[in-house]
Amino acid sequence: MSVDSRVAERIRELPDRPGIYIFKDADGTPLYVGKAISLRKRAANYLSGDHDTRLLAMLEEAREVESVETDTEAEALLLENNWIKQRQPRFNIRLRDDKTYPYLKLTADEYPRLAFTRRIEDDGAEYFGPYLPAGLARKATKLVQKLFQVRVCDLEIDGKLARPCLYYDMNRCLGPCVAGLTSKEEYAAAAEQARLFLAGRNQELIKKLRGSMLEASDRLEFERAAELRDAVLEVESIGERRKLFSQMGDDVDIFGVYVAGDNAAVTVFVMRGGQVLDRREFFWEGEPGLTESRLLSELLPQVYDRTTFIPKEIHLPMAIEGEQALLDWLSERKGERVYLRLPSRGAKADRVALAMRNARMSYRRRFRGAAPHLGAVESLRRHLRLEELPARIEGFDISTLQGGETVASLVVWEEGRMLKKDYRTFNMRGLPGQDDFESMRQAVERAYRRRLEEVGSMPDLILIDGGRGQLNAALGALALLGVEETPMVGLAKREEEIYLPDHPEPLRLSRRDPGLQLLQQVRDEAHRFALSRHRRRRSKRVLRTRFDDLTGVGKLRRRLLVERFGNFPALRRARLDEIQSVLGQRLGRSVFDQLRAADEPAGAIVAPAATPPDPVG
Repeated sequence: MSVDSRVAERIRELPDRPGIYIFKDADGTPLYVGKAISLRKRAANYLSGDHDTRLLAMLEEAREVESVETDTEAEALLLENNWIKQRQPRFNIRLRDDKTYPYLKLTADEYPRLAFTRRIEDDGAEYFGPYLPAGLARKATKLVQKLFQVRVCDLEIDGKLARPCLYYDMNRCLGPCVAGLTSKEEYAAAAEQARLFLAGRNQELIKKLRGSMLEASDRLEFERAAELRDAVLEVESIGERRKLFSQMGDDVDIFGVYVAGDNAAVTVFVMRGGQVLDRREFFWEGEPGLTESRLLSELLPQVYDRTTFIPKEIHLPMAIEGEQALLDWLSERKGERVYLRLPSRGAKADRVALAMRNARMSYRRRFRGAAPHLGAVESLRRHLRLEELPARIEGFDISTLQGGETVASLVVWEEGRMLKKDYRTFNMRGLPGQDDFESMRQAVERAYRRRLEEVGSMPDLILIDGGRGQLNAALGALALLGVEETPMVGLAKREEEIYLPDHPEPLRLSRRDPGLQLLQQVRDEAHRFALSRHRRRRSKRVLRTRFDDLTGVGKLRRRLLVERFGNFPALRRARLDEIQSVLGQRLGRSVFDQLRAADEPAGAIVAPAATPPDPVG
């Protein structure tokens, strides 16, 4: 391999300083970004021919090298990560997460508000998390409201409202929406206290709270001083519980990796307080020249740049490049020393081995046997402009009868097969009549609200049975949950048109297109499942209502009647003595009379039934 002469010359001119180097193509587009403790020495390695196929391909296209100096290697790591995130060079390994984790963010508004979110954006807000399990984020929000009275609403704060909302009356908000209830200074102090609390800086927070308590006492504001005293006690109690929790076990992230050919899988066990609370998975497809060490080296900075919680230890199966820079950066962010371990024996080594096995199993589940449906998912990726091949598609359909007994179905296709164990149905609530749009919105919201609370993952593609109206209703549900970036399309039955969120006109594919045929398969299965559950529900209702109309017949006796006669028409044809043999003399006579009265037309004279003879003896 021969490196372009201009590139080679530029490499030799690089300084012997920490920083990042950027390879660019002839158009000036960044191809690859790397970090180094010495730019000159690190980049000189590219002048040799000992590289994997990925870097060889990059060097073939490279026509320019630029550099940015930093003071330390840790600063270079952070700068490299920002470049990868913002410029997305084609030959760098980029993080592709399968989960959307819950965070709390304190907005950058004049009167900051606390919001629940699953996306970290460059919007000036401060993000805290992730919270595992997701319910902890809700609890933290309630604590912030209780202790510091920071708002959670999304109102425009101009002080012009006539009266505050219920949160103010409950002492859960300072009420900046109404002029005179609070001042900018008072609210800013509350927001700063919430910031310290969410960041876990409890000692600093307690010091500030005690100072404010003494000031309130000096001003003879004893009620306010008592509130601050209670806040101090609450924060101290939370701090003790956190300390006990950390002493009970370790906060560790354990990585496993498996690479084969151009594909790779990484599994991370998230251990908090000595318990594995979650498992994360990452996948890469069609990435030539991957190695396990290089994959982890580029992945870890991106993983921890997305979270505000840094574990005490990170356990890896192998050494990585730039280990010290990574540790310095993580320790600075955490505020205490972080350790990177390569366990070779004992329980820690067993956990790493387990993570490696899980990575291998995840790889096999993701990539093995993909050939039969590979053409279909590749067609969908291309036509729908998806970032990744959709390995899991979830489809929704609505089944109703004249506005009653509305049922929504959710079916799951994953890697070439329908996963019936993951099918779900939803009985619609609070609908006055037939409303397919509201039914679809409710079904999607209920399905993924619970999924996000319990699991945190979303499918690669959501399919809605219907056109623009049903799709918009479902998109509204995703927006409410904060996961509107999840790919979603609608498939209309009549013309088999595909509706996309950002395209005014529907997409029309050939009836022979494998991607369209896959969507039809999922749509038809969702329709079949909804219809079958709908029919079953209706039949149960009809059967139950007829027997329940019989006065005096409870659940046990109804079951006895079904076991004896099989169905309601057979019961209506039964003789009095047959019914009495099941229900007894008095109740049997009552049920027999009810059945005969139902058989007679209105106004008919019913002859009295013959009294059965007394038993002999």
